[in-house]
Amino acid sequence: MSLLYEKMNNLETDVLILGGGPAGTWAAITAAALGVKVILADKGYCGTSGATAAAGTNVWYVEPDPDKREAAIEKREKLGGFLTERFWMNKALDQTYINMHNLAAWGYPFTTDHEGKPYRGGLQGPDYMKLMRKLVHKAGVKILDHSPALELLSDSEGVCGAIGINKKTELPWRIKAKAIIIATGGCAFLSKTLGCNVLTGDGYLMAAEAGAELSGMEFSNAYAFSPIFSSMTKTAFYAWASFYRADGTRIEDFGGQTDRSIVAKTLMNERVYARIDQVTEEMKQWMYKAQPNFFTPFIRKGIDPFTQKFEITLRYEGTVRGTGGIRIVDETCATSVPGLYVAGDAATRELICGSFTGGGSHNATWAMSSGTWAGEAAAKFSQHSKLHKETEVNRLASTPISLNFEKKENTSIGELITAIQKEVLPLNLNWFRREDKLKKSLTNLEKIWSEIKNKDDYPLSQIVRAREIAAMTATARWMYHSALERKETRGMHRREDAPYTNPDQQYRILSGGLDNIWVKPDFTPFPLSL
Repeated sequence: MSLLYEKMNNLETDVLILGGGPAGTWAAITAAALGVKVILADKGYCGTSGATAAAGTNVWYVEPDPDKREAAIEKREKLGGFLTERFWMNKALDQTYINMHNLAAWGYPFTTDHEGKPYRGGLQGPDYMKLMRKLVHKAGVKILDHSPALELLSDSEGVCGAIGINKKTELPWRIKAKAIIIATGGCAFLSKTLGCNVLTGDGYLMAAEAGAELSGMEFSNAYAFSPIFSSMTKTAFYAWASFYRADGTRIEDFGGQTDRSIVAKTLMNERVYARIDQVTEEMKQWMYKAQPNFFTPFIRKGIDPFTQKFEITLRYEGTVRGTGGIRIVDETCATSVPGLYVAGDAATRELICGSFTGGGSHNATWAMSSGTWAGEAAAKFSQHSKLHKETEVNRLASTPISLNFEKKENTSIGELITAIQKEVLPLNLNWFRREDKLKKSLTNLEKIWSEIKNKDDYPLSQIVRAREIAAMTATARWMYHSALERKETRGMHRREDAPYTNPDQQYRILSGGLDNIWVKPDFTPFPLSL
């Protein structure tokens, strides 16, 4: 028995939620309201961790007017490569309308528009998540901060708990649960040196180990504009920017806006600069109010982004702004594994976003709506289930982690991260995809996966990082295998060797497996259970 499990903090609950962002907190509040016991475990501090907590975000909020709803849905269908489902889009819009009004009733300080009416189309992340943590506490949910999950547990009937560790106390925990909701973030492959959260797809790995499938992992090559001196990847304001080469000449634009692919091609060979110079004084004031944190890096550098050029790059955001994720099999956000539900970035967003999405907006809508559905379904599932017998419980991790308290730091951890990033971050590999390049990267990623599989002994300080590296590698392999399967260009998935959209490939692509990755088309209509 590993030392990890000799001194275990053992807990029991009806519903266990992994992830404390918008999706996880909505799930917790909803489940607790149905009278079940709920525990929420967050890898950070619930209320401040994750992408939403640090910034303002738009919300896909459309009043229940038939014409407005139809216009909003039609626009998204085209942008999403016609892979969306109208049932889910209407369902998400209905739920978001309810949730936003609930937030107002609970005390969220909504601003007013020019007519003095409450504006429901956006949220300030710090205020939003501070309120959500307060509501989770009020609902009687037990919150485990700084407590990332490492493995799921299962028996012959489905999932039955999870194992994790508290990073502050360095004490492991094990929670037996009747139902589990994975609501952790996606996979960004970013380095901590950038000063941003490292979202590593660990929820994907845990779900796949339990036997769940993934969907849409080819739609995972999202890049965002960012100042070269910052990790700030809020991109909305770049719609009013002009882009320049180092010699001062403006990069070609189309219809008044510079095509992002043109910027990407330019960045592969030279530096690129931007200036947000297509705005009025009134717009500037609105921007400062809407996303104040966007301007913080510029203030620190003494740069006025409206009048001065600043060097930019495209930072890879992976599945965080991608649309793929864990496949859901019905309108409750259930997976194919009994007792396992998913929400937010962990779940595929193809059903409302198709093959393309950006930051906030539809993502924020999906987080609060899917969190609500998963919380309700998991609570109802738990009311008809029993805690599983200890003798029947199995560990699921493909890379079971054991600890060696005497072992020194493993320097290869950093080397492995660099090796993975080398295959997924470059624009010429992942933005501009091609069969030969994808296959070459996969060959290297398979070697990394094999090396990880043969390492099962880590010092306590690196146990979480070790699992994250396994998740990053697995996610990259699902991404590239799916990208090879989709032999066309659709949404954010771009194939240089197949530059056109093929109407015969208007279907989702499933993937899964650990040592042996598999992919296949998914022609299943939704909703399955209606």
